[in-house]
Amino acid sequence: MDKHLFLFGGGPPFTLNMTKQFVIKASTTNAPVSILFIERDGWEQYMPKYTQALEELGLNEFYYLPLPSTPIEKVITCLKNSSGLIIGGGNTNLYADYIVETAISNTIKEIYELGIPIAGFSAGALISPEHCIISPKDNEQNEFQYRRGLGLISDVLIAVHFSQWNDETHLRNAVNKFNNHINYGIDENTCVYLLNGYLESIEGCGVYSVENDIIRKIN
Repeated sequence: MDKHLFLFGGGPPFTLNMTKQFVIKASTTNAPVSILFIERDGWEQYMPKYTQALEELGLNEFYYLPLPSTPIEKVITCLKNSSGLIIGGGNTNLYADYIVETAISNTIKEIYELGIPIAGFSAGALISPEHCIISPKDNEQNEFQYRRGLGLISDVLIAVHFSQWNDETHLRNAVNKFNNHINYGIDENTCVYLLNGYLESIEGCGVYSVENDIIRKIN
């Protein structure tokens, strides 16, 4: 079963062609798409940023799963009955706390292995690999951090808001910490699509990688 992972370097919406790809992958069943996110004030008004592009292409049913207010058992049930999963953005450490460090993580891995497409935006992208690396610009301690991720992909390092945060130093620190890993610095309004764990296509402003201590833009 092919595995589909869409990693966005910023918040929603989906980029145009990645919307189409996600909808194709999620249309194999009539089940809703789950949206998993850390709850914050006004979240109901924010959800169309995720859903509007999908709705325009025919996906109209969604499970909204704010954390931590949604019981873990309900989250797991919804995920197992979903045609796709969107993991939102926000405080990356909270996403790791409430998703990676709970039973939800095992279910996400299970549905990913079954071919359910998963899209991660910013924090959602950062928690997707085996190692979740967190920029100094993304935590209260203002320091390079790393912690366990979902493990949907191995030997891959992800940095987000790359050009906007001027985060080349952060990506280099990650590369120095975890040798022999592929690495992607993803700009906002940009998506990296991984098929079976390998780069398949890119859409958006820019994706960068450190190779042999040289930063280069991936075309």
